[in-house]
Amino acid sequence: MKKLMSLSLVVLAIFLLSGLSPVQAIEKNVILATTTSTQDSGLLDVLIPIFEKKTGYFVKTIAVGSGQAMTMGQKGEADVLLVHSPAAEQKFVKEGYGVNRNLVMHNDFVVVGSPSDPAKIKGMKSAVDVFKKIASTKNLFMSRGDNSGTNAKEKAIWKEAGIKSEGEKWYQQTGLGMGQTLNVASEKAAYTVSDRGTYLALKKRLSLDILAEGDAVLLNIYHVIEVNPAKWSKVNAAGAKAFAEFMVSKDTQGIIKTFGVEKFGSALFFPDAGKKVEDLGK
Repeated sequence: MKKLMSLSLVVLAIFLLSGLSPVQAIEKNVILATTTSTQDSGLLDVLIPIFEKKTGYFVKTIAVGSGQAMTMGQKGEADVLLVHSPAAEQKFVKEGYGVNRNLVMHNDFVVVGSPSDPAKIKGMKSAVDVFKKIASTKNLFMSRGDNSGTNAKEKAIWKEAGIKSEGEKWYQQTGLGMGQTLNVASEKAAYTVSDRGTYLALKKRLSLDILAEGDAVLLNIYHVIEVNPAKWSKVNAAGAKAFAEFMVSKDTQGIIKTFGVEKFGSALFFPDAGKKVEDLGK
């Protein structure tokens, strides 16, 4: 007991010397729930250290699918979200779990597969037609199957194509993030849907080519959302607000605009703060 009391006094002394109360120190931590694509692409490795240095906050990043990120928000287990599943995001905000949903950036989804392209989809312009062709030829398709933004987009295309893919032998779900799913697809010479940023970041170690791209339905849009402190009093509202403002700031948008150009020959994301969603991709 004496040892515990001594330890507590030491910790308290450290807080007092630093000028922070224990509560203030805890509030310097910001929990960011985000999609795996922002992590796998390397974008957050660039942005978060800048944010931390600029604001004094420490970010704990939890990279999961967008669906899982929003579930964390619904439970008050995150302070701020960076996600790319628009329909689910709108529902999240409408139900009162999120506030201040702001457009950050976009890239697009691409259909990738073995360079041999057994289904012969290369160059096809319609994502729906691409999916119909893969299904009709029964070539292996790897789905993330994790309720992520990418998975939601994929399922929407299957639905529009009028195809029930789940349960088919040629359709397999990894339950993994984007980077890991790309690795599995590469190993099995399968088709899959990926955000362009993650694919380009990992391209050198994959035996996968972009086979279909450019359809407007494949647009991939990211928003930052603050978790509603009225729902969860423990949420670090100030930290969430600081991170959200950082993501849409002029300096950060400038970094996003050039991220990937030097290494990959093209930007992995396009900055969109202040724009309207309906104007993207034009």
